[in-house]
Amino acid sequence: MVSLKRQLEELLINNKVITQEQLNKALEIQKEKSGRLSSILIEQKFIKEEILISILIKGLGLPLIDLKRLKIDPDTAGIIPVNVARHYQIIAVSKIGDMVTLAMVDPLNIFAIDDVSALTGYKINPIISTSNDITQAIEASYPDLTKNIVEDLVKELKSSSIELIDEKKEVALSDNELFRISREPLAIKVTNMLLEDAVEIKSSDILIEPFSDSLRLRFRIDGILKEQKALPKSIHPSIVSRIKIISDLNIAEHRLPQDGRFKAKIAGKEVDFRVSIIPSSFGEKVAIRILDKSQAQLDIEKLGFNEEIISTLKKVSKLPHGMMLVCGPTGCGKTTTLYSILKFIDSPDKNIVTVEDPLEYQLEGINQVAARPDIGLTFASALRSILRQDPNIIMIGEIRDYETVDIAIKSALTGHLVLSTLHATTAPGSIVRLVNMGVEPYLINASLICVLAQRLVRKICNHCKEEYTIKKDIIESLKLNLGDIKPVFFRGKGCSRCLDTGYSGRVGIAEVLLLSPAIRELILNRAQEHLVRQEGRKQGMKTLREDGLRAALEGITTLEEVLRVSASD
Repeated sequence: MVSLKRQLEELLINNKVITQEQLNKALEIQKEKSGRLSSILIEQKFIKEEILISILIKGLGLPLIDLKRLKIDPDTAGIIPVNVARHYQIIAVSKIGDMVTLAMVDPLNIFAIDDVSALTGYKINPIISTSNDITQAIEASYPDLTKNIVEDLVKELKSSSIELIDEKKEVALSDNELFRISREPLAIKVTNMLLEDAVEIKSSDILIEPFSDSLRLRFRIDGILKEQKALPKSIHPSIVSRIKIISDLNIAEHRLPQDGRFKAKIAGKEVDFRVSIIPSSFGEKVAIRILDKSQAQLDIEKLGFNEEIISTLKKVSKLPHGMMLVCGPTGCGKTTTLYSILKFIDSPDKNIVTVEDPLEYQLEGINQVAARPDIGLTFASALRSILRQDPNIIMIGEIRDYETVDIAIKSALTGHLVLSTLHATTAPGSIVRLVNMGVEPYLINASLICVLAQRLVRKICNHCKEEYTIKKDIIESLKLNLGDIKPVFFRGKGCSRCLDTGYSGRVGIAEVLLLSPAIRELILNRAQEHLVRQEGRKQGMKTLREDGLRAALEGITTLEEVLRVSASD
């Protein structure tokens, strides 16, 4: 967690055992290669292990144990699986009641403590030991897991014959050859056909995936991947090369991932395509995101939310300052919702600026900044410059780290309305996510005004829609409080207009958490997610599952769709 890492940083700087420059370099290495900050400091010889341990003992008040003088009971050590012990560099040294004393190289690793507690069911009392001592203790305390394995295998061996198979290897084409085949009429025609077909059936993504003897083609339609007619494997290099050329990517690079984009005019309309290419076992896999502006419904009234949620969003978006978050998984329409809110509140007397990565749609009258981390233009650095331009409203494409959320909160506290997205599954869960990112609860209370969690469900095709009644035991298992309402649901039979899926288009379901005084009190006390959810429901919040069931009862979507995208309450 950020707060614990900062605690270590402050201990090291305050005790003057490393310089700020050494700490910055270690943090850069950690960002690039991950790993423990303490281990990086020792590997870079910025600090000796014994000095670091001494600092941790004094600063955190944790005892140091010499494992060489301690005989550990194998049964006690065995509470933790050997692979977990080796991964986290930990060992259980004693157990009293429901408390296990855990020797750790890195006592700041809160994730290790949480994982072991969840895995074993015991409370954890951390103590400090050296890496070498723990490694020796693990080898001495766990039984030899490889003992007798060879003997057992020999006993089970039967006479067998082995035939070696020559593995097929792809013939590496030269750069000139790749450039030539990408210009061939067949490559151009097939690539254009893929793009036209995908746009025509309103798919959001194209996946081109090579395997040993085949080339799989899939379109994502209404959020679900559908396999298309397979293409011959031989055409794979020419298609990939063609896509690289029109996306302005390096045609000669096959070992590293590449990202690009291009525009095309299809059926009289401009369509944006975002391209991602990654190397896989059998060639390069291509993913193309389709951004069809003609299909975008940037209207807060047409997002599919119920009237109560729309009313809340309109009310919150007119507040002079504060922070509003939209959360949910990738591809659930978060950015579309933010764009729709911006269009609703946009007016000549407001200075609206966005920072996004990448820019998905160009909005008339709104200043949009594209983040470029490769040249140092991150969300955080862009926000610092944006604040000097006196904006009324700021939209941040995504809050990814503590630095970004810190500036976003400061912006909300200094008189700006801040809109952003956050990767969290529920509205109450976003509060816990912010705390885990290192944000102090009092700052959350002072800045956050509203959290919207959303999902996209497929709409029933109006041309083959039919009603049906579900069994009483299913209603009881779902805990549907229908009162006198007849439990009638709807589904699509499947027809040519919906490609026999029974669905056509998608619509949003959502839950909105407004920060009332009672919820702010829970946040201040660092309450768990389920307690925040309980209080929100007391104050009238409808959960994602409840809003989805409402949409199913109204005949907008099916019960199966609601159960697919939402978790039980």
